[in-house]
Amino acid sequence: MTNSATTHPSRIPGYDGGPFAHRPELLDENLFWLGHLYSCAAEAEAEELLLGADEEAAAGFQRGLMEGAQWPVFTVPLHHDHRLYVVYRAFPDDPGVDYLLHHPDWDRAELLARDEGHFVGPALSWPELCAAADNGLPGGSTSDPGARLLLLLPALGDEAVPDEAAGRVADALGACTAVEAPEALAAALLDAQGPAGAARWSAAEGVGRVSDGPYSYRNPANHFALPPDRLARVSAALDGGSGA
Repeated sequence: MTNSATTHPSRIPGYDGGPFAHRPELLDENLFWLGHLYSCAAEAEAEELLLGADEEAAAGFQRGLMEGAQWPVFTVPLHHDHRLYVVYRAFPDDPGVDYLLHHPDWDRAELLARDEGHFVGPALSWPELCAAADNGLPGGSTSDPGARLLLLLPALGDEAVPDEAAGRVADALGACTAVEAPEALAAALLDAQGPAGAARWSAAEGVGRVSDGPYSYRNPANHFALPPDRLARVSAALDGGSGA
């Protein structure tokens, strides 16, 4: 990973681990996507549509990422110098994928979701996911909206996804993966919405957009939720506000 403070830093403030490795080439690998999206395939039908005959190969590929000496990290830039990081946490005894948000003026990154056996999330509503995928900003691991959409999809949980969402996900699957039925898989993934389930999002005074998900850091009712001031800056960052 480069040491650029604006793209792929060698450390993420407040987040332990590493060393990190910037691996954008993984986004061109079908097996990477099968492993990355596996937690979204909560039902047997979705799992079969995703993995097909590649289940063993995908599991081996994912295991290699989680057992390596370096932690693959992907960056999605947001407006006003905010960045979303997708970190493959390759601790031998505690592997998973973490979704974090940071701004250079913050003393620490905000952990928004953990994709692992004890899932924490969702981190993103559908509008926030699309805004991050579509902003066209340079400096990330990929500028492709479809790849960004799939990279962040495991952090989604939103019961109000619009009708056109399945088409967007299907297009991304068709472009980035070798799955045989992207339309059917997209519908199945959005129906189940993985381990987080379909949360409701609403605007709360003083804290911005919040979730009602029982496992979400962005649900103020949860005892482990981010405090109000940090919820507010997360919401502002994901909405494209200053948020710093």
